[in-house]
Amino acid sequence: MSRYLLDANVFIQAKNLHYGFDFCPAFWEWLVSKNQDGLVASIDKVSDELQAGDDDLSVWANDRNGSFFLKPDDSVLPALSSVSIWATGQNYASAAISTFLQVADYWLVAHALAHECIVVTHEVPTDSVRKIKIPNACIGLGIKCVSPYEMLRRERARFVLGATQRMP
Repeated sequence: MSRYLLDANVFIQAKNLHYGFDFCPAFWEWLVSKNQDGLVASIDKVSDELQAGDDDLSVWANDRNGSFFLKPDDSVLPALSSVSIWATGQNYASAAISTFLQVADYWLVAHALAHECIVVTHEVPTDSVRKIKIPNACIGLGIKCVSPYEMLRRERARFVLGATQRMP
């Protein structure tokens, strides 16, 4: 069983768009439940980004900081080096490399590499040399990367109103 590691944009877009806390609490309950099962997590650097928002999402992240958002362990440090070597060996602008090596994305990819996790993000690969996108790094390093919707479908998540609701 592979663990899914979620990018900050998964939480942010869920809160702002499709799975707002006020009308779709089942999404957030599903995340917590699947985290308890060892299937879904993120990293502490993503939590830092979420907590900077000072909103419902920052409160949610803060309430889960110890269990949901993983700290780097000894296996992540060599993976950081591998990700850095990959990034600097590509055709990206030096500013893009420098920025990537300073943000949570770098740590997320390294954690996924170290622990053979599947990265979940809304980002899509691009040919731009101005920014290193998570899917590009994942492709380059042989890490599986999926959208949140693909994760939800693979895991057969169901957010159902009542026990007998049917699709029209």
